[in-house]
Amino acid sequence: MAEREGWVSVLANSALFILKFWAGVSTGSIAIIADAWHTLSDSLTSVVVVAGVKISAKPADKEHPFGHGRAELIAALVIGVLLSVVAFNFVLEGVSRLRTRELVSYSNFAIVATVVSIVAKEALAQYAFAIAKKTGSKSVKADGWHHRSDSISSAVILVGIFAGKHVWWVDGVLGIIVALLIFYAAYDILRDAMHTMMGEVPEDELIDTIKKICADESLLEMKPHHFHIHRYGEHIEMTFHIRLPDDLSLFDSHEIATRIESRIQEITGIVSTIHMEPEGFHRKMQNH
Repeated sequence: MAEREGWVSVLANSALFILKFWAGVSTGSIAIIADAWHTLSDSLTSVVVVAGVKISAKPADKEHPFGHGRAELIAALVIGVLLSVVAFNFVLEGVSRLRTRELVSYSNFAIVATVVSIVAKEALAQYAFAIAKKTGSKSVKADGWHHRSDSISSAVILVGIFAGKHVWWVDGVLGIIVALLIFYAAYDILRDAMHTMMGEVPEDELIDTIKKICADESLLEMKPHHFHIHRYGEHIEMTFHIRLPDDLSLFDSHEIATRIESRIQEITGIVSTIHMEPEGFHRKMQNH
């Protein structure tokens, strides 16, 4: 599904780029031309999404024992960087237009092209968000926000088209506003991807589930703690600690931990690794 979203995005954005670039050139509007290149960048990032999805679907191997799921996060990072570069270029173009103080005359064709872009890009955004919700794909979600930012920038330009007939600085200012919108989208995408890549604390609901599983598998009060979670796309690894009686044999301790690990994978799909602590060691550390 994620791969299909990527190819739909590539085809739709390529068609929109031609439409908007033609409208921008015919009217001499730097804002519309910049918006057209923004749309073309969507095609490029969608190709990145397709590549990321294909790579992340590859099974684990000797060099990548946890699979290739983080390829999607790398794809999201690439999208964020590309968005930042596009936004910076928009700022330069907008400032250049303000310096020339050139009044732009927008045609009816430019209005039609902009309206078509707004509707089409929002439809693509909704499509991407729906697939991201079903698949949990961060790169597809990032692609959706890229579509949304393009739709918003086109809406801002549409407003400016009507004001631009009388105010010389509208086209340049719109170019800068579009850039700021894209910068914000890039920041949101990069923050989300880097947060996941750097590791995260499990949600409270998941921790409660783990604690319940521990209680169900043994009458011992194991006090599970020190939870860490590592996401590799759909493959998730988790580590945590449990406390066991000092006199419990290594065999029995291993059996308890193995039962808990198996139950966690059965219920949550998460592969867990448990570190076992003797209760006496914990008391000793507290005294120190």
